[in-house]
Amino acid sequence: MNRRHFLTSTFLGATAIGLGTRGTLAAYVEGDFEVTRSEAEWRAMLSDLEYAVMREGDTERAFTSPLNDEKRPGTFICKGCDQPLYDAATKFKSGTGWPSFYQPLDNAVETMADNSFFMRRTEVHCDRCGSHLGHIFDDGPEPTGKRHCINGVSLKFVAA
Repeated sequence: MNRRHFLTSTFLGATAIGLGTRGTLAAYVEGDFEVTRSEAEWRAMLSDLEYAVMREGDTERAFTSPLNDEKRPGTFICKGCDQPLYDAATKFKSGTGWPSFYQPLDNAVETMADNSFFMRRTEVHCDRCGSHLGHIFDDGPEPTGKRHCINGVSLKFVAA
């Protein structure tokens, strides 16, 4: 286990098909992150949906993020702390309805086990502020074979 301590509870809902579970999820990340804010500070800077996804581990509905169709060169950064996370050159069309990348930037994300929905998945979050980004699956393209399936509400795009 790394330096961070994670607590997650199992929940039922429709996140796996992109319907969201806002209000039913009791997940949070505790740890020694470089960027920390109080719950009130996070709520003041994020919309209700952004808070539910980034701070509670929820999922936005599929095909709702304009970043899913972003094709310009640039960098996708964390909406919570502006840390660069993914180079646009690693983005690919997965057909899942969420922005997908085959590789993060170095030292940008961390992972943890997610055992919700009676299955084992790998959650990915920003290693600077702990914000939930999405999940990683083993069905991506070469060279990694990974698909980082990321919630668009957790990201901002900076064109090159």
